[in-house]
Amino acid sequence: MPASDTRAASPASPKTARGQKTREALLRASEKVFGGKGYYAASISEITQEADVAMGTFYLYFKDKEDVFRALVQHMLELLRAHLRKHVAPATTQMEAERLGLKAFLSFVSRHKNLYRIVLDSYSVDETIYSGYFQVFAELYSRRLAKAEEQGEILPGDAEVRAWCLIGISNFLGMRYALWKRPASMDKVVDSAFDLIEHGLAVR
Repeated sequence: MPASDTRAASPASPKTARGQKTREALLRASEKVFGGKGYYAASISEITQEADVAMGTFYLYFKDKEDVFRALVQHMLELLRAHLRKHVAPATTQMEAERLGLKAFLSFVSRHKNLYRIVLDSYSVDETIYSGYFQVFAELYSRRLAKAEEQGEILPGDAEVRAWCLIGISNFLGMRYALWKRPASMDKVVDSAFDLIEHGLAVR
C-alpha cells in the first residue's frame, strides 16, 4: 500500500467455510444493490437486508461501503481474467486470440451486467480503483502484443498504446451492446469489430 494511502486495512479474510460463505453472500448482495442503484444511492443496510445478515456481521468482513465496493471490482477482475483465459486458450495466433477474446468479453458482460456497471461506477468513487482495474489488463495485453510482434504475428508498433486502444474498443462495445441494448446478433458485432482490428480503416 502506498505511503500516502491512509485507509484502514480491511478485516482479515474468513478462516472457516461458514465465514467464507457469509462473505460471498455479502458480495452477491452488494453486487445486486450497487449494480441496481449505483454506489452513492446504495446503503450498507440494504446490502445486509439483501444478504439476510445482521448489520454487525457486515463489519466482520468489510470495514465500510467503499471496502466492499473495492472487493467487488477485484472480484470482477478475477472472474473476467479467468473467463478470458479459458476462452482464448484454443487460439494459436494473436489474431485468433483477439477475436476469441472480444467475443468472450462481450458474452461475459452480457451475463454480469451488475458487476460491469460497478466497474464503470468506480471512476466516480475513486479514480484509482478504475485506473487500477484497467491497468492490470493493459499490462498483460501489452506483454502479449509485444510477444506477438517478436514472433512476427503482427506489425511492429507501440504495444502499450495498442493495448489501451483495444481495451477501449472492448469496453465501449460492452457498454453499447451488452449493457444498453443487446443486438440481434452479437456475432455480427464481433465480426465487424474484428474486421476493424485486423484490417483498419484504409481502403483495401
